[in-house]
Amino acid sequence: MTNIIIFTILTLSLLGLVLAIVLYYVAKKFKVKEDPRIDIVEAIMPGANCGGCGQAGCRAFAEAVVKAGNLDTLFCPVGGNDVMKKVAGAMGYEVAEKDPMVAVVRCSGSFEKRPRTNIYDGRSSCAVMSSLYAGDTGCLYGCLGQGDCVSACKFGAISMDPETGLPVVDEEKCTACGACVAACPKNIIELRKKGFKSRRLYVSCMNQEKGGVARKSCAAACIGCGLCEKACPFDAVHVNNFLAYIDFTKCKLCRKCYDACPTGAIHALNFPPRPAAAAVKPAASAEPVSGTAN
Repeated sequence: MTNIIIFTILTLSLLGLVLAIVLYYVAKKFKVKEDPRIDIVEAIMPGANCGGCGQAGCRAFAEAVVKAGNLDTLFCPVGGNDVMKKVAGAMGYEVAEKDPMVAVVRCSGSFEKRPRTNIYDGRSSCAVMSSLYAGDTGCLYGCLGQGDCVSACKFGAISMDPETGLPVVDEEKCTACGACVAACPKNIIELRKKGFKSRRLYVSCMNQEKGGVARKSCAAACIGCGLCEKACPFDAVHVNNFLAYIDFTKCKLCRKCYDACPTGAIHALNFPPRPAAAAVKPAASAEPVSGTAN
């Protein structure tokens, strides 16, 4: 009996030793050598792993940088130009500065301007709500107000305003990672150029219905009248599908479109107050010329 036990132990030990040697040589033969520059680039990254760069995380971004051989199509929105300059320096690449971006909420349908037509009694999720029906107002395109964008933001840059029922973006905290954009099923959040002195002009509406229908569901809706398009001297505003859009790459922040808008659908953020005589705005608009980021 003792001999059987000893023989079994020796056999298992020998078998383990043989398998260990086999595994060692297999590991040596198929070992993947990783470029040490990946660790260098990863150490420079902010470590947010937000996916705003289009990669799975900072490690994946570092691998893409090393493989690409340049930074033409790679950019970290969280680290911004400062981080990209460090990456370029570490890799010996050239990098062009990009304008800072920020998220804006393109919906003005507050409780006051966009009355509720029914009561939603389900899970507090925009994704779930939008999969069930169009929403609890007459507008098919507006914010659902359940805060999926707030949950998606890793930087605490978005909060829900209890008075309006709309998301509010803190531009000082926003990194333009795009997580809120991806989380919104109504596509009302957009990344736009932060602008000179954080001044921005944009149409805060996504309603593509005809003017009368859109205005009936929301008092601040864009009615596609085209007055803003006619007023713009820089070809930055165009109306398509009854909805105006301001191209921030062409906009010179002159505010002529803002002055022409009869419903207040165009928002002008962080502009200095105009002289009283010049601050003429149609009575239908409730949007101030100077304000905080939406």
